[in-house]
Amino acid sequence: MKSFVAIAATVALAAQSASAHYIFQALAKGTAKGVVYEYVRRNTNYNSPVVDLASKDLRCNVGGATGGNTSTLEMNAGDPFTFTLDTAVYHQGPVSLYMSKAPGAAVDYDGSGDWFKINDWAPVFNGGSATWTMKDTYSFTIPKCIPSGEYLLRIQSLAIHNPGATPQWYVGCGQVKVSGGGSTTPSPTAKIPGAFKATDPGYTANIYTNFNSYIVPGPAVFKC
Repeated sequence: MKSFVAIAATVALAAQSASAHYIFQALAKGTAKGVVYEYVRRNTNYNSPVVDLASKDLRCNVGGATGGNTSTLEMNAGDPFTFTLDTAVYHQGPVSLYMSKAPGAAVDYDGSGDWFKINDWAPVFNGGSATWTMKDTYSFTIPKCIPSGEYLLRIQSLAIHNPGATPQWYVGCGQVKVSGGGSTTPSPTAKIPGAFKATDPGYTANIYTNFNSYIVPGPAVFKC
C-alpha cells in the first residue's frame, strides 16, 4: 500500500510539473492568436524546456532545426505581430524576442548565424517587489529599419523560478519574410548557443532574496 501511495504521489508530482510547462505555438500579424504551428516550427519535446546552455536546441527548441512543413509569414517592416502559447507563462523570468536573417529561405535556415534582440519583457520593480509579464500572448513589431529578407523570429522565456536549480528555457521560432525594410545592420549580435552563460547575473539570480534589480541575459536590445 505504501508503495502504491508513493508511486501515485510521484505521478501526481510529475503531472503537476508538466502542467506548469508551456509552448510558444502560434504566430500571427497584429494581435490575432494565429493557427497552431502554421508559422512556428513544430517542436518534438512536447512542453519540456531546454536546459543545456551548449545545446543547439536553444535556437528553436528540440526538433526546430529546420522548418519542415512550416509556412513563412509575410510581413512589412514595422508591422505588429503576436506569439501565442498553449497556456500562459507560468514561471517567473524574462521573456525576450530575437531575430536572425536567413541566408536564403527561412524554412531551410538552422539559426547558426547572428542573432539580434528586439525586445525584453524584464521585471518591473515597485515598492520592494518585482512584477513579471506572464501572459499567453506577447505582441511587438518588426523593426522598421532592418533589411528586407527572410528571418527566424525567436521568442524565449527564461524560467528562473527555482533558485539553485538549472534554469529552464522555453523557446519557439517563427518564420517571417520582411518587405519594405531599411538598410541598417542590426547590432549587437550574438550566436546561439553562446549568447547565454552560466555566470550571467540574470541566469543565477535569486528572485526571492534581496531582489531589487535584474539584467536580462544576452546582448543589448537593438533599436532602429
